[in-house]
Amino acid sequence: MTIHQKDPLPGISVVVPVYNSEGSLPELIKRLNDILLTASNHFEVLLVNDCSMDRSWEVICQLAEAHDWIRGVNMMRNYGQHNALLCGIRMANYEIIVTIDDDLQHPPEEIPKLLDKLAEGYDVVYGTPQKEQHGLWRDLASQVTKMAVRGCFHGLDATTFQVRWSADWTCSQLLLGTDGARV
Repeated sequence: MTIHQKDPLPGISVVVPVYNSEGSLPELIKRLNDILLTASNHFEVLLVNDCSMDRSWEVICQLAEAHDWIRGVNMMRNYGQHNALLCGIRMANYEIIVTIDDDLQHPPEEIPKLLDKLAEGYDVVYGTPQKEQHGLWRDLASQVTKMAVRGCFHGLDATTFQVRWSADWTCSQLLLGTDGARV
C-alpha cells in the first residue's frame, strides 16, 4: 500500500510562499485540493504572502474564507522566499510538510510521488526539476540553496536521527517526514 492511498495517515501541511501571484493562486488551490483529498484525511495549506505588490493578499483571504483548510499569513515586508517558507514551516500543524512554489512550475500532481518515497522510509524527500525555468541569478541561488540543504544532512550521526535522502523527481519540492529535521 502506498502512503497516498486513503488510510489512517498523518496529516499534511503544504507551505506556499506567495509573491505577486494573484492570478495563479486559485488554480494552485484547486489542484492541491484534488491531490490532498486523495492523500490524507487531514491537511492544510499555508499561504505566506511575502508583501506582494498585487492583490495576492486579497485572493488569499478569499480562498481562506472559502476553504477552512487554508490559512493565510501576511508578512509586514518582503523578507524573501526562504524566510516565507520558514515562517510557514514553523506554523505547520501536521506531521508531513510539503513546500511548493506559487507559480505552478512545480506541479502539485507530483506530491503523491514524494509521499510514496516517504513511505519507503525516507525522512526527507527533495524533488528537483528536470529543467529549471528561471533566470541566471535565480538558478545560481537555487544551486547554492540545494548545496546547503545537502550539506545540512551530509554526514549526520545515525544516533542523532536517521536521514535517508531521495532526490529523483521532476519538481522542486521538499517533503519532511515525521522523523525528519524540524526547523
